[in-house]
Amino acid sequence: MSEKTTSNDEIAQDAALHDAASSGITPGGTTGAFRDVLAKDHARRGKPPLHLVDMSAEQRSEAAQQLGMQPFRVKQLANHYFAHFDTDTEQFSDFPADMRAGARSAFFPTLISEVTRQTADEGTTVKTLWELFDGARIESVLMRYPKRTTLCISSQVGCGMGCPFCATGQLGLTRNMSTGEILEQVRIAAKAMRDGDIAGGPGRLSNVVFMGMGEPMGNYRSVIAAVRQMSALPPEGFGISARNITVSTVGVVPGINKLAKEGLPVRLAVSLHAPTDTLRDELVPMNKRFNTTKVLDAAHAYYLTSKRRVSIEYALMRGINDQAEHVRELAKRLNHYGDDWAHVNPIPLNPIEGSRWTASKPEDERQFLDILHRAGIAATLRDTRGSDIDGACGQLAAKNLRTESAALHR
Repeated sequence: MSEKTTSNDEIAQDAALHDAASSGITPGGTTGAFRDVLAKDHARRGKPPLHLVDMSAEQRSEAAQQLGMQPFRVKQLANHYFAHFDTDTEQFSDFPADMRAGARSAFFPTLISEVTRQTADEGTTVKTLWELFDGARIESVLMRYPKRTTLCISSQVGCGMGCPFCATGQLGLTRNMSTGEILEQVRIAAKAMRDGDIAGGPGRLSNVVFMGMGEPMGNYRSVIAAVRQMSALPPEGFGISARNITVSTVGVVPGINKLAKEGLPVRLAVSLHAPTDTLRDELVPMNKRFNTTKVLDAAHAYYLTSKRRVSIEYALMRGINDQAEHVRELAKRLNHYGDDWAHVNPIPLNPIEGSRWTASKPEDERQFLDILHRAGIAATLRDTRGSDIDGACGQLAAKNLRTESAALHR
């Protein structure tokens, strides 16, 4: 009888999470094993202005009709946006002059505005702090490498996952971002690369990772809509290969299962950080809802469906999860499935101000990799680009954001 009760509870829990992933904040409530950490003013936020990329085909047609535009004008606007990264309708020479202002207002409202920009690595790493329509702030990081350029983007304002070693997790969750707010980060970065505004001269944005602020699976609908438009060819999207897009999660199992059914060859990244439930319960509160077995089973199933190896993200913390017994247990858990399905990314912990969590010793990092390799598991130590500007993994929470969040909670 108890087994049936547990099963029903899990089904109800998954259903609730599925509903929330489509409509808003990840559920947690006030009871149960896991509770979302919500910023004080989250419930009073309005909705972002509707943007071209947020609209269905019918909504676009209706907006055009209200402005007295012929239907083909919508395709022109989409082509300017996706192929030329342009929203300045006053410069659209192929568009009627008397319609430009109306088109800008109806299809390209300002969704994100640059507040500050910091650079590192001789200008090849750029972290930008953006202000959204409601005064909320998020960050993105552009990283240029010799053979690729990667943009790390945010999908939520803050994060409700509450991982104690992560700066972003300490902010709490304010709200989900719209598809338009997500894609504007991509458009502006792609334009900067094309125009040669990033050190190294003109280039192309090739990779996008949902590893900025927020839990992407907690904003599933907007994230998937953004992925589809990133990967479609102009005038339907930016033409970034879906294989070069990574969606990360702390282990929201219903989201992983749903992503597997989308038919999108994106890479899945799972922030595991610990090989056992006892340790992961402490490091990743979501583990109390979906434990390591459920998470790894779902991730392996994603590999079987997508035929794409899953990235296992693992922040190395001195004396906490970086010893030989930890990595041997991790290797055992991954090799349990009997195929070459995972690529481990050990990440040197990026310190956050006032945190008791510290980075592993270099010799422990080397040992961690060596044990994984000897176990036949692919593993690469993650680059810590941008750590000096708080732009590396786990650091996307600008100091002024933390100050504002603290003020809200007083």
